[in-house]
Amino acid sequence: MALTAERSAPTRRTPSPAGRAPARRTTPVLLLAGLALLLLVLASLAIGARSIGFDTVLDALTAYDPTSADQLVVVTSRLPRTVLGLLVGAALGLAGCVMQGVTRNPLADPGVLGVNGGAALAIVLGISVFGVSSVSGYVWFAFLGAAGASVLVYSVAALGREGATPVKLALAGAAVTAFFGAFTTALLLSDQSTFDQFRFWQVGSLNGRDLGVAARVLPFLLVGGVLALVLGRSLNSLAMGDDVARGLGARVGLVRLGSALAVVLLSGAATAAVGPVGFVGLTIPHVARTLVGNDYRRILPASMLLAPVLLLAADVVGRVVARPGEVQVAIVTAVLGAPVFVALVRRHRLAGL
Repeated sequence: MALTAERSAPTRRTPSPAGRAPARRTTPVLLLAGLALLLLVLASLAIGARSIGFDTVLDALTAYDPTSADQLVVVTSRLPRTVLGLLVGAALGLAGCVMQGVTRNPLADPGVLGVNGGAALAIVLGISVFGVSSVSGYVWFAFLGAAGASVLVYSVAALGREGATPVKLALAGAAVTAFFGAFTTALLLSDQSTFDQFRFWQVGSLNGRDLGVAARVLPFLLVGGVLALVLGRSLNSLAMGDDVARGLGARVGLVRLGSALAVVLLSGAATAAVGPVGFVGLTIPHVARTLVGNDYRRILPASMLLAPVLLLAADVVGRVVARPGEVQVAIVTAVLGAPVFVALVRRHRLAGL
C-alpha cells in the first residue's frame, strides 16, 4: 500500500533557478530601459548642430518663450523628431517581435521580409498616379503596400514541401524587396516631380517632420500596439507549433490574422511617417529575448521600450558624426544592424534552420 501511494502521488516539478531568472529580471530590465529612454529623450532635445543646455530644454518644455532661439529649436525641430522616434521605434520593435513570433523565423523584420519595400512602392504609386502629397495620404497606401508585400512573401516562401521555413522566408523577402526596389526606381526615373517628392521621404529620417505627422499616425500605432501586446500568450502557443497550439486551445488562423493586422498597422504607419528604417525590428527582439527570456508576454513590452532606445541613440549619433550636417537615422541603424543580421544568419544556418 505504501508503494502504491508513493507511485500515485503527483510529482511536482520545481522550476529551475535558470528558468525563473529571466522572469525576475523583467522588472529591472524594463526600469533600466525606461531610464535609458528618458536620458536619450533629453539628449535628443539637447544635442544637434548646436548644443543646447538641459536647463534651456526644460525651460522650453515648461515655460516656452518663442523669442528664445534655442527654445524655438527645441520645440519646433527637436521635440517633433524625438516624439516620432519614440512612436516609430516602439512600432518597429513590436512589429519585428510579432513577425518573428508568428512565423517562428528569427530573421523576420519589416525591412527584411519586404514590408517596407511594398509600402515604398505603394507610396510612389500614390504620388505618381493619384497625386498624394501628405502623410495622411501616404498612410493608406503604405498599409496597402505592406499588406500586399506580406501576403506575396509568405505565398512565395510557402511553395514546396517544406513550407515557409525561416531561410525561405528570408530569401523570398530579399527577392520581393529587390523586385519592388527595381519597380520603384523605374517609376521614379520616369517622373521627375515624383522623384523630387519621394526622395525626401525615402531616406528614412526623423528630421523635417512636425508634430502633425505624429498626430496623424498615432491612432494606427495605438491600435496596432495594443493588438500586438494582447497577442503575447498566443505567440507563446504558436512557438510550440500549430498542432500543439491548437491542442492548447489557440485559434491559429485568428492569431495569424491578428498578427498580420498588427504588423501592417505598425510598420505601415511607421514607414509612412518617417520612411523606411531597417534592422530595428530585427535586432531588438533578440536583445529583449536575451534579457527577459522566451515568454512573449515579456519580450513584447521589452521590445517596445528597447527599440526607441536604439532609434533615438542612432538619431543622436547621426547628428554628432557629421556636424554641422547629419547622417540620416536609417543609415545609422543599417550600419549597426547589418553585422547583427549577418551574425544571426550564420548562427541559424549552422543550427540547420
